Amino acid sequence: MGNTFYARNIVASVFQMVWAARLAGFLLFRVLKTGSDNRFDDIRSHFFKFAGFWVGQILWVWVVSLPVVILNSPAVSDYSRGGDNPSFGTGRDIAGIILWALGFIVESWADIAKFWYKSNNPPKNRPCTAQVWGWSRHPPYFGEIILQWGIWILTISPSTNGRVDGGAKSAQYGAVVGPIFTTLLLLFASGIPTAEKPTAKKFYLQSYSPNPDRENDGGSTWRHYKGYLDRTSLLIPIPPALYKPLPRWVKTWALLDLPMYRFDEKKDGEKAIEEERQKLERERS
Repeated sequence: MGNTFYARNIVASVFQMVWAARLAGFLLFRVLKTGSDNRFDDIRSHFFKFAGFWVGQILWVWVVSLPVVILNSPAVSDYSRGGDNPSFGTGRDIAGIILWALGFIVESWADIAKFWYKSNNPPKNRPCTAQVWGWSRHPPYFGEIILQWGIWILTISPSTNGRVDGGAKSAQYGAVVGPIFTTLLLLFASGIPTAEKPTAKKFYLQSYSPNPDRENDGGSTWRHYKGYLDRTSLLIPIPPALYKPLPRWVKTWALLDLPMYRFDEKKDGEKAIEEERQKLERERS
């Protein structure tokens, strides 16, 4: 941060470091405690899918750091290099801090609530609805998305309220790729898609498993899970009493519960049963 020791730069840098330390620390702690990460159960045995995930993570870490890296560059924040430092406290500064704080709180709260829920031997035939998980099926992802948007908004005042121009200004605006990439990654790649259908598959097989050693419950678990899906928002935390009566098109297109996330009982259910049957045959052979 050469010659850029200004309040905005320091706050943005500290926010980024706190976010990274908390996320990395929690993920490490969880893996050490549980021994695995079940999000990868369906891709761990596929080399290219698994490698693609980690390459994507490396790219993601670099991309989400761009707003802060560019803010701290001399071309943006150093007066002698054509940069500028508008007084800290602009509307964008405040909005960015609020979004970052809200996202950080939701993400941290959700991670802790889920960990403690799983640590207390919960019923295996019920999804987690503890605390904020009763309002959203993926609250950590919601928190992560708005947190990254908050960081970018916090960093752009030198261009929106100052005299930064040219390539430096373009770079600041271009750093919006950070929150956009995070949003797309969690919505369409390594986030929700790796959790929604695998979770539904787990509960479906608890009701309709072909394994003779497993006692099926006549569809009770699956019916309960479908009810949970119907009353629980996919991403944005919303009280179930408000979410459940919403029209399907609102849930799908406004609240992002897209068809690609849904477990189709005929197509996906039959596939899940067949995969389970093949797994049993391999184990017996």
